[in-house]
Amino acid sequence: MAIIRRKFLKRSAATLGALAIGGAAPYVFSRNIAKAQESDTIKVGILHSLSGTIAIIETSLHNAELLAIEEINAKGGVLGKKIQPVVEDPQSLVQVFAEKAKKLLLEDRVAAVLGCYTSASRQSVLPVFEEYNGLLLYPTLYEAQECSKNCFYTGAVPNQQLDDFVPWIIETLGRKKFYMIGSNYIYPKETNREVKALLKKFGGEDVGEEYAPLGHTEFSTVINNIAGSGAEVVFSDLVGDSIVAFYKQFKQFGFTAEDLPICTPITTEQETAAMGPENAVGHYTSFNYFQTVDTPENQSFVERYKAKYGKNQVTNAVMEAAYFQTYLLAQAIEKVGSTDTDALIFEGLPGQEFKAPQGPVKIDEKNHHTHLWARIGKAREDGQFDIVWTSKDRIRPDPWVDYLYPNKDCDFTDPKVMERVKKPWREEKNRSGTIDL
Repeated sequence: MAIIRRKFLKRSAATLGALAIGGAAPYVFSRNIAKAQESDTIKVGILHSLSGTIAIIETSLHNAELLAIEEINAKGGVLGKKIQPVVEDPQSLVQVFAEKAKKLLLEDRVAAVLGCYTSASRQSVLPVFEEYNGLLLYPTLYEAQECSKNCFYTGAVPNQQLDDFVPWIIETLGRKKFYMIGSNYIYPKETNREVKALLKKFGGEDVGEEYAPLGHTEFSTVINNIAGSGAEVVFSDLVGDSIVAFYKQFKQFGFTAEDLPICTPITTEQETAAMGPENAVGHYTSFNYFQTVDTPENQSFVERYKAKYGKNQVTNAVMEAAYFQTYLLAQAIEKVGSTDTDALIFEGLPGQEFKAPQGPVKIDEKNHHTHLWARIGKAREDGQFDIVWTSKDRIRPDPWVDYLYPNKDCDFTDPKVMERVKKPWREEKNRSGTIDL
């Protein structure tokens, strides 16, 4: 495996040399990155919304990454240099994410970017990272079916969240009739497609499916539709401010978790605090991490986070991934002794491990995704979650779940894969008509 990567790096170096003759942008960018990192600091971009409808959750990712950088710098930094965060606020606007990503790469010359939250924002920036050979670390759970050499994914993919959750709902809760409500973009639509495949596999039933625009906060019609559908469970992949509005209105309509539980792969402690815990009590979330995880690493993490940002602050799964991915990047830079993008992509980040608050995690050597734990939590009156189920071990990521994409995976240790992924995955997906940004 290491031999394959070394051979690929040699080919990459030869390719860059050839590009240099023609003055191609990727070569100029790589050269300028190397020059920029001759300074006393290593610049790292932080690209999360601090305003707009998604700021309710993205601010916590931003905070977690800054905490990790502060801790790393306090221990001496990386390669004897301090990490310098370069912060941009894309304002929850998809088009602004791409603009800010380009600025971070071409003007600020950052070594890597820690960023994005929604799949729409990630999709908007990936062409920028691919064109200029930049490096993105993405901490959010997502729908998978993606293979970009310029991105490392530290959030969950469906086989780490849905594969155990959906059958657990059917078998443990005894709820077979699912009504799906999501925000109108790729993640909820693709997630619900995977949920429907699992319903078919485990004897469940889809009794309704609706999508609301990002930031939508009026759900009376949707809730009336749910009430008349015969649903036994609501499967929600709403995001941002819509989560808060939906849960509040759901309770106002008289629904309780005992009558009609909401099960979700995306509602965290952050949203339950914002909506008021009384609106979330008894509902379920599937995640890799909850603040109530009982590990020494988590207890210390929660204490340090609250000490920095306030005793009333809560931790959550996506910001936990944002936190540990910052350490994984620092370890990768130390390993290769450089901020060279290709060195980090093919030698530094694959196989990196870290004792995260959720438990030991690891970047898969082949597919750029992360081995994570799986848990199911039941919301409590204090806004925290009782963990009612935990996987026996961390779960290897499968970006293409077998029940939809048998025998498909991505192996960046295989040079042949590079030919297969040269054509952007976005073109194939757009032709399928499944994307609505």
